Amino acid sequence: MQKRVGVLALQGAFREHRQVLNQLGCEAVEVRKKNDLEGIHGLIIPGGESTTIGKLLQIDELGERIKEMGSKDFPIFGTCAGMILLSKTIIDSDQYRLNLMDTTVERNAFGRQVASFETDLQVPAMGSHPLRAVFIRAPYLREVAPNVGILAEFDGKIVFARQGNLLASAFHPELTPDHRVHQYFLGMIDEYWVK
Repeated sequence: MQKRVGVLALQGAFREHRQVLNQLGCEAVEVRKKNDLEGIHGLIIPGGESTTIGKLLQIDELGERIKEMGSKDFPIFGTCAGMILLSKTIIDSDQYRLNLMDTTVERNAFGRQVASFETDLQVPAMGSHPLRAVFIRAPYLREVAPNVGILAEFDGKIVFARQGNLLASAFHPELTPDHRVHQYFLGMIDEYWVK
């Protein structure tokens, strides 16, 4: 199956995700309005400013359509700001969110931009070789429901998790040459489109 994967292109690091998808042989579609969601097999919500993306999602009811698709087993992957937007609870914030993952997220949990860093993560679901992860003003999941699988932690904080058709990372996998996270998401797309 030739995969068409949408990348939410309202703000943030959408170009880098699109480039990775193209390298992996997918057709990457920039999503800016509801009609752009037609005919895609999965959606990536990139890093950026979660409050800004949240406001833009409310235009043309784009966010409501994504929420509806996500609640019906459509594969969605949120990185950094995308993790925030997927969560049902955001600590100390009433900002717009998609309210899909049974998680509680804390924004800017590792400090401001100057506290950005790279590290190696152990992600058993992706083999024994460590995964290089780039954290930029990153969130983390403070709480997850029992139906949420924890894929990786850093310093005791949950930074990578999956709930069925939903995947969320606090880091930016599009900024390294290791494409295993995107390949994992493409595998999720295969799972849900074979059903």
